[in-house]
Amino acid sequence: MEKISRTKIVDLLKRRDFGAMVNVKGWVRTRRGSKQVNFIALNDGSTINNVQIVVDLANFDEEMLKQITTGACISVNGELTESIGSGQAAEVQARGIEVLGTCDNTYPLQKKGHTMEFLREIAHLRPRTNTFGAVFRIRHNMAIAIHKFFHERGFFYFHTPIITASDCEGAGQMFQVTTKNLYDLKKDENGSIIYDDDFFGKQASLTVSGQLEGELAATALGAIYTFGPTFRAENSNTPRHLAEFWMIEPEVAFNDITDNMDLAEDFIKYCVQWALDNCYDDVKFLNDMFDKGLIERLQGVLKEEFVRLPYTEGIKILEEAVVKGHKFEFPVYWGVDLASEHERYLVEEHFKRPVILTDYPKEIKAFYMKQNEDGKTVRAMDVLFPKIGEIIGGSEREADYDKLMTRIQELGIPMKDMWWYLDTRKFGSCPHSGFGLGFERLLLFVTGMTNIRDVIPFPRTPRNAEF
Repeated sequence: MEKISRTKIVDLLKRRDFGAMVNVKGWVRTRRGSKQVNFIALNDGSTINNVQIVVDLANFDEEMLKQITTGACISVNGELTESIGSGQAAEVQARGIEVLGTCDNTYPLQKKGHTMEFLREIAHLRPRTNTFGAVFRIRHNMAIAIHKFFHERGFFYFHTPIITASDCEGAGQMFQVTTKNLYDLKKDENGSIIYDDDFFGKQASLTVSGQLEGELAATALGAIYTFGPTFRAENSNTPRHLAEFWMIEPEVAFNDITDNMDLAEDFIKYCVQWALDNCYDDVKFLNDMFDKGLIERLQGVLKEEFVRLPYTEGIKILEEAVVKGHKFEFPVYWGVDLASEHERYLVEEHFKRPVILTDYPKEIKAFYMKQNEDGKTVRAMDVLFPKIGEIIGGSEREADYDKLMTRIQELGIPMKDMWWYLDTRKFGSCPHSGFGLGFERLLLFVTGMTNIRDVIPFPRTPRNAEF
């Protein structure tokens, strides 16, 4: 077969120079036809759309054609022609076909519907389905949008460590990193493990957040963002939790809580607009296949200003709903850490648009959040979204050394881990704010998928580290 430089299908389908000789390579989705002519639907991952290859059987070797089954990888030289059938403008009349990789009959992705649960069991093959091709192209585009948004606003991309000796959230559910022999651990007289001979000479873990290091950078570079993997050893087998996930964490010097809310709203709207502008074919496919209200919901987020609601008022609304007969699984009272059902009620039923909830009780929020004058609440903010609940969590940070020190002592956080963080409050402290966006939560919203395991290529969850 003569050498013609390959054209990606996404580009080929836009071409109108009919009569030109082209080469396409990809994986066979389907093959159908009569004794004279076959039609092969070919996809190379560059677009949700397949290109139709028209094969005149009289011109090809029968044994070679038998190898062209669903899943096989082929290279096709042919003439770009105008498509007579509906669906797309261009197709390829095959002049030469080379089978690059055959596919045996145990290939699990045949032309029928597959459940998401089944596809998770074959996560090494699921990117070849239309659904996951769409999801992972959108995932790439969202990453590009995030970098573009911050770069255009003068933020610096800052790499915080994946291995850390501090527990940012005080959650305590961290994966340990060690080179120690787990069958022969040295312990002191109290039975505590001695880490002197470990790689880092102290207990080390995979990070739950880059925020604390991000704050250090913001007090030097002004405005930074992190974008990297984070880890939580939480035994949560829910559709909204992963043990390994990606976080975007901007941190900005001189921003107060209002600036922080403005940034979060602008950021999320930018990402949603980017998806509609740059991934429309993929979003429309997911809309038509899984979630008929997806595009409408995305457009709705862009149209509306987000509601800004103090926690105390949010609790009143929820309590009134209970009085009127609304049944929540979890109780509602001032001081409770809101469950997803509470968050979604505020967003989907009461306001019917995204809500930024502020001024939470200090007891249910992290030690580094700035306290309000009432002594009971902190300048926290959570952005709540339809179908998801919390998608962003952030706050204005406590800039006062003494107040931060008092809070650390109240919570019994070990000082040996926090000295460097406290230094920033001694050496030229400044007001600053930031937030964390769970990348996969954003993707759940943009794709309309219902399980977080289906927006990351290889999900890590309790008892599951396959692939």
